Amino acid sequence: MEELQRTEAQEEQLDRIFSALSDRTRRSILLAVSRKTCTVSELAEPHNMSLPAISKHLKILERAGLISKEKEGRIYRCNLKTEALSAATELIAYYKKFWESRFDALEAFMAGSDPDANAGAEAEAEAEAEDA
Repeated sequence: MEELQRTEAQEEQLDRIFSALSDRTRRSILLAVSRKTCTVSELAEPHNMSLPAISKHLKILERAGLISKEKEGRIYRCNLKTEALSAATELIAYYKKFWESRFDALEAFMAGSDPDANAGAEAEAEAEAEDA
């Protein structure tokens, strides 16, 4: 399996993305802006939060590249930015493929398939574990 190559800046961006996604309020905000452009007041309302409190969440989402804010007069409108999610999706897909291959090898081993094939899978797993 090919190893993912990322720069330090890309790693830091992934940290910001996963940190932003770790909070349920911010996930709820992302869900709302995925449906339509929302004002800050519209986003604060379902959470019974003050505008300064919701603004802190929005800053975190904006720093992570997950939303953008546009000012129209005195009103800020928030939009979803899907591009930032592609890096997170790529990382998740990489580990999904990794674990699926491990589970397939385990399933083959448990089913008592060809021991030579299992030995090759085990050697590959050991080599990848040493690389990690």
